Amino acid sequence: MADAKQGQKDAYELILDAIDTGTYRPGDRLVESELADRFGVSRTPIREALQRLETQSLLTRDGRSLIVASLSHNQLAELYVVRSELEGLAASLAAQHATPEEIRVLREMVEDDRKRLSDPAALSRSNRRFHKQLHLASHNRYLVQQLDLVHRTMALLATTSLAAEGRSEKAIAEHDAIVAAIEARDQAAAHEALKTHISKAFETRIKLDSMAGE
Repeated sequence: MADAKQGQKDAYELILDAIDTGTYRPGDRLVESELADRFGVSRTPIREALQRLETQSLLTRDGRSLIVASLSHNQLAELYVVRSELEGLAASLAAQHATPEEIRVLREMVEDDRKRLSDPAALSRSNRRFHKQLHLASHNRYLVQQLDLVHRTMALLATTSLAAEGRSEKAIAEHDAIVAAIEARDQAAAHEALKTHISKAFETRIKLDSMAGE
């Protein structure tokens, strides 16, 4: 039975959230009837949502079945290049256009995350909220739309880089530097701090993937 929160979302968002939170991981098979039962919606919107997710390359075909897609090393590298450039631009624009209220919210997010250091899953969720808030602070709707697409694809990563030993503390310090640059209205520094943050996250991701293959 779908709860009230689910009732406010469409089938596409429900499936995307399930992938993003790890309910469905790369390689998992998605079945219309099972999804309809899980989310309490009819099969028609589920079918349409699956088609949309396949078009966006978040799902792929395995024979007649649809499975959650996986990212190769090259795809991952390409994704992080695009993410770095777009998020760097968002940080630069935020330093120029963010309201005082938006900047205070970003600062509060960083401070609140210091209390989540022992909970990588909670920190991963708040990390997504932080980046989304930063995107919005750019006040550029077209950039936000492109970053939404990038972050949807990030949902295909089966684990969070914040789970790596010592990464959480460093990520929060990097967020702190980004917000400090935005507070100072220093566009160049904000751009550089954000790109450094994404570079470190990618480096951690490569290390995690290499250990997973051992």
